Amino acid sequence: MPNTERMPHIAADKMTAEQRKAEEEFRAGRGYGLLGPFAVMLRSPEVMLRAKAMGDYLRFRNVLTKRVSEMVILVTARQWTQQFEWSHHYKYAMEAGLSKDIAEAIAEGRRPERMAEDEAAAYDFSIELHRHRCVSDATYARALALFGEQGIIDLTGVNGYYSLLAMMMNVARTPCDTEDVKPLAPFPN
Repeated sequence: MPNTERMPHIAADKMTAEQRKAEEEFRAGRGYGLLGPFAVMLRSPEVMLRAKAMGDYLRFRNVLTKRVSEMVILVTARQWTQQFEWSHHYKYAMEAGLSKDIAEAIAEGRRPERMAEDEAAAYDFSIELHRHRCVSDATYARALALFGEQGIIDLTGVNGYYSLLAMMMNVARTPCDTEDVKPLAPFPN
């Protein structure tokens, strides 16, 4: 399968009026221009803006600690082998205090050996959700005890939201725009 980008950034002079308006709204809200999944989703401005609104909460204001939230994003990027999300959020995870050993294990597709209790609960919840499309009662109870019901919703939301972004970029074959982070190897089929 070729890796030719299917949906490159739309030049300003090629945008529809609706796309220009959506791009301006995105820039005003985030303080930077479209990149990654949002550049792809601009083909459907309303989808892009609604995804931005959900992302504004799930990325910046969910009830999980930033360290746990960024780890969950890395787990999701790994499950989808999504290079763009991995490279961007790897840096944010390190800034939030996630151990490089944990990130490396996630990159290799294995359960990290040494995790804090909240990391282990979020990791197990996320992996079960991605692989089994549900979580066991024991995993649910552990996450509930640590994060509460809102935390369960936010944890599920982060997994789902970043799966959506990964799907968008995997379909569009969005290239990774940074070489600072070692790329993910494909999972074996």
